[in-house]
Amino acid sequence: MADLVGEAPPQAGEWLPLRPALMAMPAAQVQAAARAAQLRQFFHSHRFCGHCATPLAVNSDQLGRHCPSCGQVYYPRISPAMMVLVRRGRELLLARSPHFTPGMYSALAGFVEPGETLEECVHRETWEEVGIKVKNLRYAFSQSWPFPHSLMLAFTAEYDGGDIRPQEGEIEDAGWFDIDALPTLPSPISIAHHLIAHGRELIRNQQA
Repeated sequence: MADLVGEAPPQAGEWLPLRPALMAMPAAQVQAAARAAQLRQFFHSHRFCGHCATPLAVNSDQLGRHCPSCGQVYYPRISPAMMVLVRRGRELLLARSPHFTPGMYSALAGFVEPGETLEECVHRETWEEVGIKVKNLRYAFSQSWPFPHSLMLAFTAEYDGGDIRPQEGEIEDAGWFDIDALPTLPSPISIAHHLIAHGRELIRNQQA
């Protein structure tokens, strides 16, 4: 997340990878750290023009870099990705990827493709990943996620048909979970955790 400049840190200091570092930080510092990580990645990966290979110059009034030879301008990359929590009565649809921590489940997620709206992405990814159709999409909230440069946009949706059919190679397991019997969830700092808590609260309010 950072480059060491000058003398080495004190022996009592500790170096952490970005993900555990974010989890150990106070919530108020997470956004600043995520921004720093994404800018560092951009500065390291955009040193030369991708069009003519000329070294890029730093702009004095913005974060982008420009090519003094051909005029191309480059800005930090942001990759939009949707996340959706599907509800069915008292149940939430959760799934796990093969690379998840054992026993952990999360909401469905996927990157937006060129020419695709967020809503289209939600419908496509839900169908591709678990064979489920959804309706009544509602935007919930968003989160910058620096792995390496995602912008997560979270939605809730209602079940509209289909039987769970996990996508081979992408989804290891998926199922419907009662809101009072949820499996292990992602870290509290993640948008997935907040979305699941939000969906659970929506169901409880509807049944109150």
